[in-house]
Amino acid sequence: MHWLGWIRFFEAAARHQNFARAAEELHLTHGAISRQIRQLEDALGVPLFERRNRAVFLTEAGQTLHAAATQSMDLLAAAAERIRGPTPATALVLSCEPTIAMRWLIPRLGRFSAAHPGIPLHLMAAGGPVDFAGQGIDVALRRNDFAFDPRWHTRELAPERVGPVCRPDQAASGLADSVRLHTRTRPDAWQRWARSAGVALPGAPDGPGSQRDAWYEHFYLSLQAAAAGLGWAVASEWMAADELADGRLTAPQGFVPDGSAYHLISPVPFARDPRRAALLHWLRAELARAPMGEPDARAPQ
Repeated sequence: MHWLGWIRFFEAAARHQNFARAAEELHLTHGAISRQIRQLEDALGVPLFERRNRAVFLTEAGQTLHAAATQSMDLLAAAAERIRGPTPATALVLSCEPTIAMRWLIPRLGRFSAAHPGIPLHLMAAGGPVDFAGQGIDVALRRNDFAFDPRWHTRELAPERVGPVCRPDQAASGLADSVRLHTRTRPDAWQRWARSAGVALPGAPDGPGSQRDAWYEHFYLSLQAAAAGLGWAVASEWMAADELADGRLTAPQGFVPDGSAYHLISPVPFARDPRRAALLHWLRAELARAPMGEPDARAPQ
């Protein structure tokens, strides 16, 4: 077996640390992967994996080779991309939570198209866990409010920051004397904000039967209700950015991190696909903008 073939099998097995998953990715059998890895170990004269109870773990030699293999494959992918002839652009399919898509992403997609005219972007509105292969999704934009699959490649875009918002003419009345707007998709939003801000919630108990509470089915509906003057809602700073900038909403108590964050998720490494890498860098740059468009250092670099 040629060295390059061995390295291909080894890199997949090392990345997954699981021969069965590597075999599935490469459309081979578990036995075929195991034989190729064993031949590579025999050729090198050192074990690359420690096999314990049907699980495999990289040895020190395996870790050294994996680092070199990853770097080499990234260099090969980059070189192939540089010399590739012109081909029709393949659309990048992005799955995005509906509220993020409607309230933040879609108004900014024109800037992505202007910056990357050669990357068509197809948007799918969906939340929660992602079935990349089954749904034909390339990347997903999610808040980490559910367990991420350890096989995913994730990059944090920005921390979630939340705070009460209302129509500016209602700010003077104060939170204690106002209707609190709730959403069934984030039913604990007020409690999470209170804990993060270190304050006690004023007024009547939270619940569907309270006269001082109003409930909405989706997060974006509660923000629409706040802008319409129906009460105060807990908003994401990012999702309310445009209304805050043009004065439709105000945040009298500011925003605080609530412990969650927005992530871009991919089933393959970002460095191996220039389209994914371009979207990642663009999203980080957009989230680094302050509401009025000035640079802001809150998003990770």
